[in-house]
Amino acid sequence: MRVAVVEAGRVAGATTAYNTAKATALQSTVHSAIRAHRGTEAAQVYAAANTHAVAEIARLAEQEGIECDLRRRPAYTYATGASDLPAVEQEAQAAREAGLPITFSTVVDLPFPVAGAVKLDDQIEFHPVRYALGLAAALVRAGGAIFEGTRALRLREGSPCRVETEHGAAVGDRVVVATHYPVWDRGFYFARLEPHRSYALAARIRGDAPQDLGINTGQPTRSIRSYDGRLVLAGEGHPTGAVAGTGPYDRLEAFAREHWDVAEVTHRWSAQDPVPYDRFPMVGQYTPVSARTYVATGFMKWGLTGGTFAGTVLADLITGQDNAWAEALSPNRVSPRAAPVLGKMNLRVGAHFAADRMVRSQVEEVDEIPSGEARIVRDGVELSGVYRDDDGGLHAVGLRCTHLGCLVRFNGAERTWDCPCHGSRFDVDGGVLEGPAVRPLPSKEPKPPS
Repeated sequence: MRVAVVEAGRVAGATTAYNTAKATALQSTVHSAIRAHRGTEAAQVYAAANTHAVAEIARLAEQEGIECDLRRRPAYTYATGASDLPAVEQEAQAAREAGLPITFSTVVDLPFPVAGAVKLDDQIEFHPVRYALGLAAALVRAGGAIFEGTRALRLREGSPCRVETEHGAAVGDRVVVATHYPVWDRGFYFARLEPHRSYALAARIRGDAPQDLGINTGQPTRSIRSYDGRLVLAGEGHPTGAVAGTGPYDRLEAFAREHWDVAEVTHRWSAQDPVPYDRFPMVGQYTPVSARTYVATGFMKWGLTGGTFAGTVLADLITGQDNAWAEALSPNRVSPRAAPVLGKMNLRVGAHFAADRMVRSQVEEVDEIPSGEARIVRDGVELSGVYRDDDGGLHAVGLRCTHLGCLVRFNGAERTWDCPCHGSRFDVDGGVLEGPAVRPLPSKEPKPPS
């Protein structure tokens, strides 16, 4: 088939780049969570799909000659104390039932003791940007086309399907919506996905960096690997739209300095992931009646393997091949065990809508806003978000998310406006950073001092 990729930004410009680049079928306590929400058979599907994905990443890197620093490493899910050990034991049981050849260990390549750990050998670490750019180059060599800087705005299903973009229309026999969080509201994905942000840093350390791929149970999350002799540490996740400040980075750095001899923190970054209510990705037909439109979403912070097996499933569906995982991954499934989680998610969204009615101006005058910070300002009946940059310039936007109208919140850790309802994110001038929104926040004139 002739394939075109329509990309709002740059290939590997967002979550693909901003992660810890661990490709493993052992993912913290995911298998025990899936077993609790959907049963053992679903956990078996997930384990098989991720095992395939790890092998497929290695195969594609070799086949296409992609230099991405790919290395095999053992992966661990570890408990730092006795209170977290039952979660590790449950994950060991669930992973073993799912078919993974895991072992139990109390020895992990970390500078602090662990109460126990689940271990899975022969997993992968690599450089995600180099890998994704290598895939893009392979697509072009195979006759495909990539259109960067081209935001998709509207979709019309038909024969052919038509995707309206900022720069004209793309038409095709099939459309795959692989925008991380689905950008169109058909299928009510916004009611079934909860967006989460996570934070990471890289640090030069004196001494040896950890060689294994580790992630703990319990809170706060601490995901650990190394790259180029540096410690890579991630965690501190929270629902998108919760006020973050610089706290997540400060706490990660404090943890790193507590356990390693840190010479310098060299990089800080963050990423966003949609988590399905039943803790299982959604890959397949966009809606029950969609014959030509497909979706891939809900990878629960493990999108490098999730995106890989989603590609396998979608390729089979589009070309009329059988796929053993497709039924379990169908976006149009019903998961009765997870219904309470679904209810709580949507109650939180309703609470945000209700709380929006009570939001008050945070300052009387824009002159009160410190550099590098933002405040809510009321101008008559309208609310504006006003950010003062480091040079003193003011940037004002309307606060109603252009997706479904929730009020966005300012994230001081990243200097963005984030929607707590469905995860859309905007820069200080209102430009879309993350969907499902496709339209920017309206620009405003900062209210002058009275």
